[in-house]
Amino acid sequence: MKTIGLIGGMSWESTIPYYSIINEYVKEHLGGLHSAKIVLYSIEFAELEKHMSAGEWDEAAAMLSDAARKLEGAGAELILICTNTLHKVYAQIQAAISVPIIHIAEATAEALEKAGVKKVALLGTKYTMTGDFYRSRLNARGFEVLIPKDSDVELVNHIIFKELCVGEIKDESRREYARVIAELKEQGAEAVIFGCTEIGLLITQEDSVLPVFDTTVIHARKAAELALA
Repeated sequence: MKTIGLIGGMSWESTIPYYSIINEYVKEHLGGLHSAKIVLYSIEFAELEKHMSAGEWDEAAAMLSDAARKLEGAGAELILICTNTLHKVYAQIQAAISVPIIHIAEATAEALEKAGVKKVALLGTKYTMTGDFYRSRLNARGFEVLIPKDSDVELVNHIIFKELCVGEIKDESRREYARVIAELKEQGAEAVIFGCTEIGLLITQEDSVLPVFDTTVIHARKAAELALA
């Protein structure tokens, strides 16, 4: 079994499911008392978010690269960045280490391909929804990606940073996300990507009129699969 390195804390609320999902996968496949080999480096999110909001992506990359080097030094044989947004600096982090980083968008694309989805809605932070770093990977694999209208981009982003990242789960916000998903379905979306690792804390498949692809679940299970390969 390979040792998985997690760069977590972005936010810590969404890092907890990674640990659970990976260990559940190992239990499913090996049984008994088996559990995953995991090393976690938890980022101080307030420091990182200051760089993000200021557009200081090189500084953000430096923080995560330092975490990745420490995980590699602790024995990690593959690494996950436990957030979608910070894959914006994936290339810089990967260049800092010699073990592979499993890209969350590539793992999600594999899951979409298996499901036969072609036109997909994307929810996440404003950086993920409006930037090219994430959508371009999906486009390159043949997917058409829809995002909400501008006002809903701001709404979805606000709920992530001001509520979910600080552990606030509100019924009103759940209803708003369900509305946004329903509008994207009307535009032709066949499924929705929860392209932020916090979204699954707020809504589930039961709340969505579209099939849900939760990147936290997909990413964590992909890592466990590779660790056992």
